[in-house]
Amino acid sequence: MTKSELRKLYLERRAELSANEVVSMSIAVADTFFFTVNVAAIRNLHCYLPIDRFNEPDTKLIFERVWQEFPEIITSVPRIDYATGELASVVYSSTCPVVQNKWGLSEPEGGTVLHPEAIDLAVVPLLCFDERGFRVGYGKGYYDRFLAKCKPTCLKVGLSFFPALEMIEDVHEYDVPLDLCIMRDGVWRRDG
Repeated sequence: MTKSELRKLYLERRAELSANEVVSMSIAVADTFFFTVNVAAIRNLHCYLPIDRFNEPDTKLIFERVWQEFPEIITSVPRIDYATGELASVVYSSTCPVVQNKWGLSEPEGGTVLHPEAIDLAVVPLLCFDERGFRVGYGKGYYDRFLAKCKPTCLKVGLSFFPALEMIEDVHEYDVPLDLCIMRDGVWRRDG
């Protein structure tokens, strides 16, 4: 299937999840994330803020645990510059003011921007992914452009409520594959 077909299908699949299912699956994903990833080795963690209306995995569970157990880690979240089409990684903490942009997405108001080269681990949003690590996002390419600027050693991690697909048909040369995808019931790794 193509990205546009998969995007429609997985938005529908996510919409069918109950609030309780999203909470329980998010907890399972977060627990698996901390069991799988050596968080203590990270200095700068970039992670998206969940879009609740799309039933995304709740990354607030990851932020809260990092802030409690690894206070030395700098956490950052995306802010989109719609004029340039670029994603900035803005330092984020529990005390940062967050505003809703014109599309209803939560973004930090102000804040220090980290250069993509500083990011050690990037947790990226997705609707689904395939066995090669390619993902279907929301279709604007913000994360692919951002990840292409990150250092080669940056660990690119997805969070998914669903298992890997065999193949996304229309992958392009600018699509950046994941290294790891954390699911509610397992882990996919690009190296097998």
